[in-house]
Amino acid sequence: MRSIDELEERLSRPRPDLVEDLRRLDGDIVILGASGKLGVSLARLAVRGIEAAGTGARVIAVSRYSAPGAVEAMRATGAEVIAADVGDDDALAALPDVPNVVYLVGAKFGTEGNQSGTWETNVYLPGRVARRYAGSRISALSTGNVYPMVGVGSGGATEDTLPGPVGEYAMSCLGRERVLEAASRRDGTPMAFIRLNYAVEMRYGVLVDIAQTIEAGEPVDVTMGSFNLVWQGYANEATLRALLHVSTPPLLLNVTGPETLSVRRLATDLSAVLEKPVTFTGTEEPTALLGNAQRCHALFGYPDVTVPELVGATARWVRAGLPTLGKPTKFNRRDGKF
Repeated sequence: MRSIDELEERLSRPRPDLVEDLRRLDGDIVILGASGKLGVSLARLAVRGIEAAGTGARVIAVSRYSAPGAVEAMRATGAEVIAADVGDDDALAALPDVPNVVYLVGAKFGTEGNQSGTWETNVYLPGRVARRYAGSRISALSTGNVYPMVGVGSGGATEDTLPGPVGEYAMSCLGRERVLEAASRRDGTPMAFIRLNYAVEMRYGVLVDIAQTIEAGEPVDVTMGSFNLVWQGYANEATLRALLHVSTPPLLLNVTGPETLSVRRLATDLSAVLEKPVTFTGTEEPTALLGNAQRCHALFGYPDVTVPELVGATARWVRAGLPTLGKPTKFNRRDGKF
């Protein structure tokens, strides 16, 4: 993956199991919050998967599309585009009725200092969307941040681990789940919560953050010494395939890779490909934000792009100066302030 076109093609290449699941899924799909960092690739994956399945279902991508070129980028995926603010009651009511909803709306970046806006987006809005699409299948993006930090050798928090969010962003994400769960129980709306831990591609993610730190000659902080990551294409696939596994109360699904990864080790590996020396700061803490995705892997198989592949491709991308999204994950924050 050495160009944007090659990267986007790989992100949206449907695997046979996804195609088969989309063949079994009846009706159109609406993606709410579709112009975020993963919405375009998810929409393109859904379009390509449905084309391969031959069902003729529509993919409808809804967002404000405030960034220049955002509408054109989404139209290029083959999805139908609706420019609308789902936070507006009239705009939300005017959206088409569909049996399948992928809910991607959420606030994270810049939430510190805008806590009230974060809660409005992450907690108040989902309840309104759930009323609008009562009875539809809803696959809603959540985050592993709803869990407490766990021991590095624990294998990660499972879906049975009690929530323990750190900081207001994580609290608001748990609030989103609670409000959606209440709607699911009240209206019988089947849902799945995608508790994602660090999806990556060459323009965004933990590996980009570490590679850019090394490239800039700055020390890599290893205080948050371990993490999980997963190829963005797999996360998109799991989010779509979860529509066939929704339930009432909602299915909880950790989505990440199978490995607990060392920041120090991956920084060393990235350094070798970048051909830049790496230095470190801090000392590894015994706990980290980690998720156990065995349930996801049992349903959907393992990610099809390995960690070594992701390390090599990301380092080459950063070394070549190719475009990134400019959105640091702040994965090493232990206070939950993003």
